[in-house]
Amino acid sequence: MTKYMKFKAGAVALGLSAAAAVPAQADVFNVPDADWTGGLVTCRILTTIMEEEMGHKVRHITMPSGAGVYEGLRSGDLDFACEGWPSYSSSKEEYISEYGGDGSVIKFGNVGVVGASSYYVPRYLVEGDGAPAPDLKTLQDLNNYVDLFKALETGDKGRILGCPVAAWECDDTKRMEMLGVNFMAVELGSETAHWAEVQAAYARHEPIVAYAWEPHWIHAELDLVPLELPPYSDEAWPATGWPEDVTYNYGRPGMLTEHPDVAALIANSNLTNAMQATMIHAIDVEGRDVDEVVQEWLENNEDIWRAWLPN
Repeated sequence: MTKYMKFKAGAVALGLSAAAAVPAQADVFNVPDADWTGGLVTCRILTTIMEEEMGHKVRHITMPSGAGVYEGLRSGDLDFACEGWPSYSSSKEEYISEYGGDGSVIKFGNVGVVGASSYYVPRYLVEGDGAPAPDLKTLQDLNNYVDLFKALETGDKGRILGCPVAAWECDDTKRMEMLGVNFMAVELGSETAHWAEVQAAYARHEPIVAYAWEPHWIHAELDLVPLELPPYSDEAWPATGWPEDVTYNYGRPGMLTEHPDVAALIANSNLTNAMQATMIHAIDVEGRDVDEVVQEWLENNEDIWRAWLPN
């Protein structure tokens, strides 16, 4: 087992001195698996390093993202979590001090992944000869094309695929109501089902409007166009679009003193959109195993992740 005696820059930013970095024993860490592939990859990279390089053990917890994760960190039932998206959870404002919370959950640092979200339509709906919705540019413009997007389950309303998981707190239904958009938001319950429906509709050249985000492999496979939403406003939410999301890793405060080596690793880690997107494509499109893809990335990028380790 490698022994680490001091922190790199990220740990110092958390307020820990080099002398505080006493190597931890082979403790068991409880870490929730994110319910979207990007977040899952982010954490599996860290937990694999913890197990294979630092001698720790990790128990992966299956649970919905959102408020329950923050409460688990506050109570000490969970140790850390990965890739919080600021615009997808109001819980950060209750727990994390940087967002006005009580400090019962800490932010270790930014992931490096920066996200953007909107509702998207296929380009064939809005551009080209015979496009059925050439004037569809904004979310409110959907009202001019309700008949195009109607479905049996939505009656006189158009159908829009909202966020696939309720715990992401997208507030799709409330957004439609507040902006006067005559559409019903449908939630499919999983990311897999969400993208499968988008791909199927696209293959049949059918009308579909769906929530999507970047970075994501779907944009490499399908030509999708984002609809314009009102500029983000915290006061007007959810009658707005999403802000740009600078994602972060977070955990319980005790990690800083009880497990300073792991706190340093998390603080120092940095993944780019491009790095993550490659792994997401391998998992979600090529059907490869998450751990296999993560292991391959670690083997091919040792110079990157070894710089995250405290010396």
